[in-house]
Amino acid sequence: MINLVKEKNPMPEQKPEVRRRNFMEVAEGYTEEMAVNEAMRCLKCREKPCMSGCPVMVKIPDFIAKIAEGEFEEAYGIISQTSSLPAICGRVCPQENQCEGKCVRGVKGEPVAIGRLERFAADWHAANYGDEEIKPAEGNGHKVAIIGAGPAGLACAGDLINKGYDVTVFESLHKTGGVLVYGIPEFRLPKSIVAAEVSKLEEKGVKFVTDAIVGRAVTVDELMEEEGFESVFIGTGAGLPAFMNIPGEDLLGVCSANEYLTRINLMKAYLPEYDTPIQHAKNIAVVGGGNVAMDAARCAMRMGADNVYIIYRRSASEIPARAEEIHHAVEEGIDFRYLTNPVAVKGTDDGHVCGIECVKMELGEPDASGRRKPVPVEGSNFVIDVDCVIMAIGTRLNTLILDTTDNLKANSKGGIGTGDEAETNRPGIFAGGDAVTGAATVIKAMGAGKVAAAGIDRYISEK
Repeated sequence: MINLVKEKNPMPEQKPEVRRRNFMEVAEGYTEEMAVNEAMRCLKCREKPCMSGCPVMVKIPDFIAKIAEGEFEEAYGIISQTSSLPAICGRVCPQENQCEGKCVRGVKGEPVAIGRLERFAADWHAANYGDEEIKPAEGNGHKVAIIGAGPAGLACAGDLINKGYDVTVFESLHKTGGVLVYGIPEFRLPKSIVAAEVSKLEEKGVKFVTDAIVGRAVTVDELMEEEGFESVFIGTGAGLPAFMNIPGEDLLGVCSANEYLTRINLMKAYLPEYDTPIQHAKNIAVVGGGNVAMDAARCAMRMGADNVYIIYRRSASEIPARAEEIHHAVEEGIDFRYLTNPVAVKGTDDGHVCGIECVKMELGEPDASGRRKPVPVEGSNFVIDVDCVIMAIGTRLNTLILDTTDNLKANSKGGIGTGDEAETNRPGIFAGGDAVTGAATVIKAMGAGKVAAAGIDRYISEK
């Protein structure tokens, strides 16, 4: 039977006035009854357009059908055939622009809540079968190294270990997970979930080496020539912060969103038992309009700020962050200043931030991105009184691997150059995720990791 209700089943959530001061997960998940009811909204389309929007090609109608039948473990099994991180993807993927964006139900109402259902299946499995022993795959005698334990590296590792490869993942930080642990806050993605997904890979046989900076402690060439790895996948992400280069950015109280979120998420600055240095400012400006800006602003509110401003140079209709994250931020009291652009950071005599000078913007003709270009309004300068400025305007690619790997070629964006199967110009070396494309989404990085795993398997098989 099909549920013809046009709206999604609402997701239970913490109330805004409560959650704005704690780091517990905002969304509380579907009950079994809610999940079945939502799954019954699926039309079981023959063409399966939703799958075309999924970078890892999850068999979406198939797992939703199992949920509708109450066969929750079977649903999880179907998701796991192609996705190594279902509990994570169900929480942080931009479904509205991917699978749900292709859903037929979205034409005359809201699409099926595919992300919520994926999360439900993963959480149900963890609660009911999470302690089951995982048997390692039979080895095939081939060694592969993966650089970076973020979404791309984990997805690549998951596919390769299932094929019997001896997989070692090298991670520069002391924790595995990449942006999943240092970038995404606890209230969106509990770190226990990331740890559980990594643990599954370890049980299958994946080896993780932390505090290992490839390009410094060891090079890619040394891994292949001296350590016996037949192939290497580079999934190092794009973690260098970007700044605007405006006057006052060197003042005390200005930081990148990368630094701010890392101190909170990875270094646990929100917990009193951790002595992590961080600014406890009361009036904070976050510059940018992406998901990272939303994360920084919502973290700032939870860290005790009285006023948090999002400063974005375009209009509300153009802001790139997920609609859900914007909605939650507004509910939590974040003050959005659209069509506003910083021109200088103001400081006190002793070098601390005391304000951010902005100019009002108006939208002109479309630029190269197809969006109308923001143009300053002359004479509209004004100052917002703040004691902290967080820059969340994107990240830059780290060129360490390119600089330390012989004859490895870059692409036009400055990332690592790759072909259709994630292969580089160097035989046996593959790359994917943000290290190739620049900053993108978790699920796109996972998709790139899966493409690379298939390419590596083909390369080694044909040697």
